Amino acid sequence: MDKEVASSGGAADEMESQLISQPQRQKGGLITMPFIIANEALARMASFGILPNMIVYLMGTYKLSLGKATQVLILSSAATNFMPVVGAFVADSYLGRFLVVGLGSTFTFLGMSILWLTTMIHPAEDGKSATLGEMATLLSALGLMSIGNGGLSCSLAFGADQVNRKDDPNNHTFLEIFFSWYYAFTIISVIIGLTGIVYIQDHLGWKIGFGVPAILMLLSTLFFFLASPLYVKIRKRTNFFTGFSQVVFASYNNRNILLPPKNSSHFYHQPNDSDSSVVPTDKLRFFNKACVIKDHEQDKACDGSTINPWSLCTVDQVEELKSIVRVIPLWSTGIMMSLNIGGSFGLLQAKSLNRHITSHFEVPAGSFSVILVGAVFIWIVIYDRVLIPLASKIRGKPVRISAKKRMGIGLFFYFLYLVTAATFETIRRKKAINDSDEGVSKMSAMWLAPQLCLAGIAEAFNLIGQNEFYYTEFPRTMSSVAVSLPGLAMAAGNLVSSFVFSTIENVTSRGGKKGWICDDINEGRFDKYYWVIAGVSAVNVVYYLVCSWAYGPSVEELNKDYIID
Repeated sequence: MDKEVASSGGAADEMESQLISQPQRQKGGLITMPFIIANEALARMASFGILPNMIVYLMGTYKLSLGKATQVLILSSAATNFMPVVGAFVADSYLGRFLVVGLGSTFTFLGMSILWLTTMIHPAEDGKSATLGEMATLLSALGLMSIGNGGLSCSLAFGADQVNRKDDPNNHTFLEIFFSWYYAFTIISVIIGLTGIVYIQDHLGWKIGFGVPAILMLLSTLFFFLASPLYVKIRKRTNFFTGFSQVVFASYNNRNILLPPKNSSHFYHQPNDSDSSVVPTDKLRFFNKACVIKDHEQDKACDGSTINPWSLCTVDQVEELKSIVRVIPLWSTGIMMSLNIGGSFGLLQAKSLNRHITSHFEVPAGSFSVILVGAVFIWIVIYDRVLIPLASKIRGKPVRISAKKRMGIGLFFYFLYLVTAATFETIRRKKAINDSDEGVSKMSAMWLAPQLCLAGIAEAFNLIGQNEFYYTEFPRTMSSVAVSLPGLAMAAGNLVSSFVFSTIENVTSRGGKKGWICDDINEGRFDKYYWVIAGVSAVNVVYYLVCSWAYGPSVEELNKDYIID
């Protein structure tokens, strides 16, 4: 009996050891890619399908004036562009990227569902303006979608977590595959949203036109959560705002101490797992006082950590704050990229022009944004596959344009876009007054293409340049913050646009005069509006040159052999 027990016990131990020795299935990898890409692609398709015709919906169904409708959309866009910063902070400091992306998908679906419900509860047919409750419902839908975008913006970083394995020799290949497919499907989904969904809204009405995006967002959310057991879920707790506050506080408290010599690294507090020879940079030297060790016994614990983080910070903390402070002037130049009349004005322009390709087919007014998206895609291909290889061949070595210079080139192209838009609007308005037929000019809407192409090239240079610039200039610990800064600039630009819009509307309509902003764009003077912001854009280009000079060479510009001067 004892032998049987011993025998069975030995078998059990052997089976347990085999189970333990069997490797558990590794999570993440390329198998998660279809679910993450489907989540992002369907969400983009739904979001971009709703945006173009929103001005028509607000002015038609809710009986808002052009000025009020534009203000609603500008402020909504500001909130949408600001929320990714909040999403990045919450993901890195508290919840992790999985939960933040999941919550973002859910909130976006709820917002789109409520927006869809507004098409059924608002009495559009009786000609009455919206009640307070109906406006509150509409604004809550837009608010939920803005909050949701903050979570969805972490999708790219979450996808990179799945394939970014430093111990895998194919790590770089997997990342390249993921980024390529991610951006490819994103562009395709945006184009489908701007064409297919806009076409449905124009021909089948708002109920179906807003119902389809809500269904797409439901599918997007389900796809994401369906693969939950497969995901790598990283939860980091890095509260940058607390760290920045500690550096500022410690710098001020230590303002009277003298900085040690440059080669005295032992006087600076280092993290336990970092290179002890690292010293802070000479830029913004005042903040270096936050990491100076005044007394090794009183300031540091036995394990090397700081006793009071509000009086002694690490070199890394100091450099992280410096990187934020240093880029603020250059970052502020990107605000201009979102300073315009409002994205919906282009739709009203297109509706006033001849949009017929053939006698039987008319391009939906909201679909002309596809030209801008297409220009971004085509220019990226030409830049990466034609211009840079050609320049490298001519110079006989690999060359490229630094991200900082590309930001400036983008701002210049945006100035050209505004000048072209102002010139075109002047011509369009004159022709519309002289030869319009029932509010529609005989002038072809394809004349919008040049300015949209210039706007696309500006975006391809500036926004992509911003992403790369912040990512390379910031410490690796601040990657989430770095990729959220362009969106923050867009949010600031939307707020400035709202202020400029209100100011011009109030100033030009004083004394009972007919102002520049009217519901009928042929009666308004939007051409003068364009010239005003074109002038501001010209000043911004000069401001960028000053900020770029003051910043000095970026990390990649220090490599002279790799950059076009």
